Amino acid sequence: MDLQDVLPTDIDWWQLLFALLVAVSTWIVSRFARRGTTALLRRAPGISAAVGTAIAQFVGYAILLLGFGIALAMLGANVQPLLAIVVILAVVAVLVLRGVADNFAAGVLLQARQTVRIGDEVVVEALDSVIAGTVTELNARAVILHTADGRALHIPNARLLSEPVVNDSTHGARRSEVQVRVRRDGSTGIDEVIAPLVAAASTAEGVRRHEAVRALVVGVSEDRLIARLQFWHHPLHGAVVSAAVVVAVFDALRALGTTGTVTSVPGPPALVPSDPV
Repeated sequence: MDLQDVLPTDIDWWQLLFALLVAVSTWIVSRFARRGTTALLRRAPGISAAVGTAIAQFVGYAILLLGFGIALAMLGANVQPLLAIVVILAVVAVLVLRGVADNFAAGVLLQARQTVRIGDEVVVEALDSVIAGTVTELNARAVILHTADGRALHIPNARLLSEPVVNDSTHGARRSEVQVRVRRDGSTGIDEVIAPLVAAASTAEGVRRHEAVRALVVGVSEDRLIARLQFWHHPLHGAVVSAAVVVAVFDALRALGTTGTVTSVPGPPALVPSDPV
């Protein structure tokens, strides 16, 4: 029996068989592609199960649409309207999901390069100011920071990838400093003042013992000495350790029997009287 006796077309049995094979193969490939995409996205951190399922379904439907279009073309059908619809849907999807796709791709790059990780303390420019916070979550859209004052900051992945970001936790330690202004008389040597202060800062809680405390004298006169004490600590404990160093150095000044000022925020330069004419 000839197929033309059943269908008023010039389709033969071989075309129908090949079209059927293409359709069945497409259905099988789409199922495997959906499962493979789901398994792959499960390994990607920050991508929820719902988002992964939606992406996998989109991949499966796209393969089905492409395969059925090829099968219809093999049967001699006019697939131009179908292709036009696919192109329109693709353009709409690109325009609507452009920002989502940018953030998704940037999130994959951030996690692959490990620019930031959960638990890192980073400093970024946001809301017309510089904000420091701890990374608590990495997802497909944004990096979430929690600041010391209890605020949550959502930074889009694309922005974090394109703009400068300071990671204070990369090397496992961070250096801070306090400024000391000490009253002295002309007969007291500089080392006699600096050595007890360095020893006091070294014993403060949270100061790392692997790196020695360093003292930098930035100003000295007959009755005054200004120095910066630099020390290393855990990346997330800067404020607490700096406070402990301030108290320890101040106690050392009292033990020396002298007066002075210790601050973790460097103050303005000391006023120097003008030279006599």
